[in-house]
Amino acid sequence: MSKVVSKKSNLQVLYEDNHIIIINKRAGDIVQGDKTGDKPLSDIVKEYIKDKYNKPGNVYLGVVHRLDRPTTGLVIFAKTSKALPRLNKLFLSKDIKKTYWAVVKNTPQKAEDTLTNWLKKNPKNNKSTAYTKEVKDSKKAILHYKLLKKLDNYYLLEVNLETGRHHQIRSQLSNIGCPIKGDLKYGFNRSNKDASIHLHARHIAFIHPVKKEPIIISAPLPKDAIWDACFL
Repeated sequence: MSKVVSKKSNLQVLYEDNHIIIINKRAGDIVQGDKTGDKPLSDIVKEYIKDKYNKPGNVYLGVVHRLDRPTTGLVIFAKTSKALPRLNKLFLSKDIKKTYWAVVKNTPQKAEDTLTNWLKKNPKNNKSTAYTKEVKDSKKAILHYKLLKKLDNYYLLEVNLETGRHHQIRSQLSNIGCPIKGDLKYGFNRSNKDASIHLHARHIAFIHPVKKEPIIISAPLPKDAIWDACFL
């Protein structure tokens, strides 16, 4: 299905059917409401559905997973109570394959590698620290990366997660000396003007939980000079 951009909310819909909707999230959007009180993407999607289909009353929308606020790319929502538990099950069983692109400072020592760390979250500063050995209250984190392209001053990595931990990609890449562009929290030297970081949920592939058909979606990259240079 072709993407649809809602003028009202600048919402980029990449796929939609009766059971699921997939959005290309912008930097700065929060997927679900939090203590900031800012309007979450889930509410924006509900308004889009309500307006598009002239639905009376409350609109059902299930949050399946999240992306960090400064991160961009693919987010799946469930439009029915039938789809939500099935999507949750797909995530738990790792049958939803997500691929990220990250623009980093410094070249990794290896062009392709698997990183295994134990991440410990500090709720006071909302940051995860990567350890080489298990420590108290830490969780094992595994990701696979490969170098896709050398840019003028940065490096484009493709990242596939084996686990889904708090700030996993940001923390683990920073731990090998490759902080993501714009990510002050994890060691980059300056922020991006729009408060984004150059981490993008680029591809997603799974079997539709109701239709049982393969769904493969790629999210267009944000518009800026660095991302523009990433096209292979």
